Amino acid sequence: MDKKNSKIESMSQRPAHESWRVFQIMAEFVGGFEKLQSIQPAVSIFGSARTPEMHPWYEKTVTLSRLCSEAGFAVVSGGGPGIMEAANRGGKMGKAPSVGLNISLPQEQFSNHYQDISLDFTHFFARKVMFVKHAVAYIVMPGGFGTLDEFAEIVTLIQTGKSRRIPIILVERDFWTGLIDWFEKTMLHHGTISENDLDLIQIIDDPEEVVEAIFKHYEGRSLEPSEAEKDLLMEL
Repeated sequence: MDKKNSKIESMSQRPAHESWRVFQIMAEFVGGFEKLQSIQPAVSIFGSARTPEMHPWYEKTVTLSRLCSEAGFAVVSGGGPGIMEAANRGGKMGKAPSVGLNISLPQEQFSNHYQDISLDFTHFFARKVMFVKHAVAYIVMPGGFGTLDEFAEIVTLIQTGKSRRIPIILVERDFWTGLIDWFEKTMLHHGTISENDLDLIQIIDDPEEVVEAIFKHYEGRSLEPSEAEKDLLMEL
């Protein structure tokens, strides 16, 4: 009986403990907003933490992020190893800041050494807002579930009108074709997405063409969000 009472008492104390976590969450948002307010425009680059340094995907990411940085885009990655490290490494070679949004995980995550601006997050959702808020493009290299999560997040935000439309570029056609085929043959076939949703996504393999596609998207308009788009970004 004492054990049961102890468990009940512990559970009753949990709501108060949970409410205090709000301040930690607020601190992550405030710290992120303050540190990143000067980095626009930026591209967010995603990909596997498991990709080794000598892999072609790693090397292509270094080249791609260097080109982005030389073109004036801050490069934002998840701050960890693999493709994230390659993104920050290439970004640091250019003139724009190399930014790492680090997350505390039990495995696979440690901060790489190529970050001009480094932030640490405990909560995935706060970190996701930082990826979206300053990005003028999303570049998605091959990756696992975390990469798919970030990819699906931005597609969903744009599809539902919760974020402004920005280029979403998948790199490495051989890796992504099966997924896009499934979108078309299964999701589109069953009516769970529309053809317009597929237009939100591009597959481009050449790093220089990726940068060109970003600039092409913004032809005739500013990289800066419009006033209406700023209002959207306030509601992420």
